[in-house]
Amino acid sequence: MTRQPLILLVCAAFALRALSLIEATGLWSDELYTVGKSFQPSLAAMLAMLRQDTHPPLYYGLLWGWGQLLPPSGLTLRLFSWLAYLAGGVLITAQSRALARDQAVGGARPSVAMALAALLAFCSPYPVRFAIEGKGYALLVLLVALAWWWRRAGRPGLYGLAVALAACTHYYGLFLFAAAAVWDGWQRRWRLAWAAALALLPALGWIALASAYLMRSGTGAWIGRPDFALLEDTLARGLGLWPLPKLALLGLAFWAIRRWGVAHDGAGQRWQQPALADRSGLMPSLWMVLAVVLVSFWKPLAFSRYFVVLIPALIPWLAVQVAAWRLNRRGAVVGAAALVGLLLSWWWHSFQELDPAVNGHGTRESDDFQLLSQRLGDAPDRFSRRERLLNLSDRIEVAAGRMPAPSQPWRDAASLNVLLERDNRPRELWLADSGNRAGVAPRLKPLKRRAEAAGYHCERLELASPYAQALRCTLDPGSAQP
Repeated sequence: MTRQPLILLVCAAFALRALSLIEATGLWSDELYTVGKSFQPSLAAMLAMLRQDTHPPLYYGLLWGWGQLLPPSGLTLRLFSWLAYLAGGVLITAQSRALARDQAVGGARPSVAMALAALLAFCSPYPVRFAIEGKGYALLVLLVALAWWWRRAGRPGLYGLAVALAACTHYYGLFLFAAAAVWDGWQRRWRLAWAAALALLPALGWIALASAYLMRSGTGAWIGRPDFALLEDTLARGLGLWPLPKLALLGLAFWAIRRWGVAHDGAGQRWQQPALADRSGLMPSLWMVLAVVLVSFWKPLAFSRYFVVLIPALIPWLAVQVAAWRLNRRGAVVGAAALVGLLLSWWWHSFQELDPAVNGHGTRESDDFQLLSQRLGDAPDRFSRRERLLNLSDRIEVAAGRMPAPSQPWRDAASLNVLLERDNRPRELWLADSGNRAGVAPRLKPLKRRAEAAGYHCERLELASPYAQALRCTLDPGSAQP
């Protein structure tokens, strides 16, 4: 089999495996919030809700329109991301080919650059992980790749349009192209600099509109200050499990190729050229990372998921660099072995959180709202501190036909207190929560104590998941009065 069909087959295998797993796991909390924000009855209602959110509106607006065309469900939510993943991978591959043919870079073989870029864009853990997740990261990668495409082509108008779309999808798009505007201004490319700067105005306007929420002290409280764990987690998202050993082995392979596997040393000079790092978008991307990390020591902004914006610049840069090598037989053997080993590890690591056969529990991000919805869907009195997420989970499960519509929604802790004060309390009620044990305990225990103080006896329901807990509370005889 020749190289191009083999590359296409490998990329298709990863993409189709991701598609086959699109409903293998239930929606986790962030995806359920996406459902709540996007599948609103009207566009005006959606925009009003997003003013109390940490994200700009474009991704959710597109999902709202998507939900008008297709039934709003977990399947259609994730399918939108999968289509964006495909388009983004194709565009990154095309960008690598264009850069390899660029006379300003020179020396690289376009076919090799395309092949390597396709494998990285379709098979590496970062893009695969977000290919079937109901979040805006796959769309962000696509729009950033589109912006770098038009920037390389010297089309300021289209570049500005892509920048505006990326900045209105995620604030890291805003940070990235603010850095690009400064970089291009420093390089005296005024048309590109002004195109990016003006294109950021819609996103800045949205920040002003939502400033009351965005500037609160608790907004983004889940993001910590930069530390070694941030670096390790970011590398793990890019390379898969055991990122540091992998990085060391790749570094060793790179050294061996440069030492014994290059037919001549002409590529060494090209490695030093700044033109490729500039034209690919890598230089402004690195400046953005530096700025975000420095600011994060004061106001935490650096989060490993968000560094997915580096992919559209990093992959073409790396692919073209490698495509410029002229390998002898030893270099070709070492390079092929490293690539095959990486792909084999990615066949496991890229799907670690997506495939129940790999992770052993069928959940993502330590959430299993789906199981609670299905097991307790016919229970009338259900209470949780995460009632909104459980109601959204019920909505998705009903839409998928996996459960009938519940007779009553999930209710919150305040509703439980009201119910327990009544004379005609129900004989049975259910308390539930989802997450890891450390997070569930402080939410579920107060509800249990309140129910037991009102005369209920609570027993844990056995569930086939480490990330879902439910308590069946029955009223003791003689406890009819509060």
